[in-house]
Amino acid sequence: MPNTPLNSSPDYLILGSGLAALSFAALMAKAGKQVKMLEAHEFPGGYGHTFVEGEKYRFNAQLHYVWNCSEGHTVHSVLKKLELDKIVTFEQYDANGYDHMRLPDYALDIPYNEEELCERLARLFPEHEKNLRKFIATVWQTAEELTNLPNPINIALIMAHPLGNWHVIKYHKSTLQAVFDVFNLPLEAQTLLALQWPDFLLPPNQLSFFAWVTLFTGYCRGAYYPTHHFEHVIHSLVKVIEDNGGEIIFNQKVTDFILEKNTVVGVNTMDVQNPMLFQNYYGHKVICNFDPKRAADMIGRRKFSDTVRAKLDYDYSPSNFVAYCVVKGIDLKDFGFGRWNLFHSEQTDLNKAFADMYDRGDYSALSFGVTTPGFLTEDHSDCPEGEQIIQFITVANYHYFHDLKLRDASAYRKKKKEIFDTIIDIMEQRYVPNLREHLVFKMLGSPTSNEGFCRSPEGNSYGSNITPENFSANRLDHQSSLKNFYFCNASSGSPSFTGTIGTGCHLYETLSGDSVLAKPLP
Repeated sequence: MPNTPLNSSPDYLILGSGLAALSFAALMAKAGKQVKMLEAHEFPGGYGHTFVEGEKYRFNAQLHYVWNCSEGHTVHSVLKKLELDKIVTFEQYDANGYDHMRLPDYALDIPYNEEELCERLARLFPEHEKNLRKFIATVWQTAEELTNLPNPINIALIMAHPLGNWHVIKYHKSTLQAVFDVFNLPLEAQTLLALQWPDFLLPPNQLSFFAWVTLFTGYCRGAYYPTHHFEHVIHSLVKVIEDNGGEIIFNQKVTDFILEKNTVVGVNTMDVQNPMLFQNYYGHKVICNFDPKRAADMIGRRKFSDTVRAKLDYDYSPSNFVAYCVVKGIDLKDFGFGRWNLFHSEQTDLNKAFADMYDRGDYSALSFGVTTPGFLTEDHSDCPEGEQIIQFITVANYHYFHDLKLRDASAYRKKKKEIFDTIIDIMEQRYVPNLREHLVFKMLGSPTSNEGFCRSPEGNSYGSNITPENFSANRLDHQSSLKNFYFCNASSGSPSFTGTIGTGCHLYETLSGDSVLAKPLP
């Protein structure tokens, strides 16, 4: 195919097909703009993509539950704009307990209702009821202030109204642990509240308080799972793009950027399936959905402004270990599973548990999450009748696994098996006796799997690390400082299913002048 001259190129050349890019591309295509997407993988969706194993099992790469899907919130507003709100629907988790938090001596089911949560905590820790209630009230007050912040963030405006932004001002540099300490909460209560740490892959002493508040209260407004699984969400967005004249070209790895002075006009690509085949693609505006740091290094960081270079100096989020499993011959409902997630920790101190696993590679007393998608929807197309999918997730250090794999492939496989066996030992001891006997399929993913299959640098799960430093007003946004070149990625917006959809939507609103969201992005 000959090179495409700039004057006949699409309005938007989009690099990558993660959720932020798909949302942006679908909105632009629906608005009548010409869009062309280039994807290095054979599937669209980034971490949202679904893969097939054993010719009959369908697993999502990472997602398990989402939020802000009800009317008036981010996900629903975008789908409504695309006329998908009646096609892409969601099922709610159990309102009485969407997350089941479990320690050896404590159990807490997290409900949607704020007062009910306070009462459950008070029953577990009656001597600390007053402080627990104060903490929960602070969480919801902070969430309200965050929701009402201007987008983009205007620090001068925030400081001009200190009373209405008191919690935002006070806690903007705080970790979750720091705020726990302010209210002197008992360690067990801290752990039960923060036990969904695999959603961030950070412990309380590193995790941004704002990030935790946003996700926690978001789920308390409603935790959801797609009626027809995540694959249907991705395919529906792709269909909008293609039905409106857009194009997605797979197996195209960007190898270089084409610049004219300080303007990005296109990219060079290599065909992943035919490495001897190269192509140039052009666009009037170029939208970068893959990692901004990687793109900036390809272009040359000296070409970016000092402000953007400083914002590009972020560290990546940790990666994860995932076990994709299928059981047969038992019904997990008989063992306490249902429309909720299970989070378990053998240790009460999550900061120590994280350090043991991530820093020392010690998984002997691990903490992990469990999801069973078959209980969340009546659509059982992800596995055959009589079988049930169950997935396990915990943190993993990319450098440890990467180096181990290079040094000794056998030791790498042994370490994965060790982690999996420890998880199953805990599951058999505390939840499902003889679980091993009913496993008919298992596949273990490590950080190097994430790097290979999801194209994430260092196997990161959420782009930039979700620390207070990275989750602040100085966070990288869509502005690259180069003409016609925009970032649209978890690291230049917000992580998570809801966050990345919101990131793509915000860029669409910025470039089109059209409004999708009735209120600021949460």
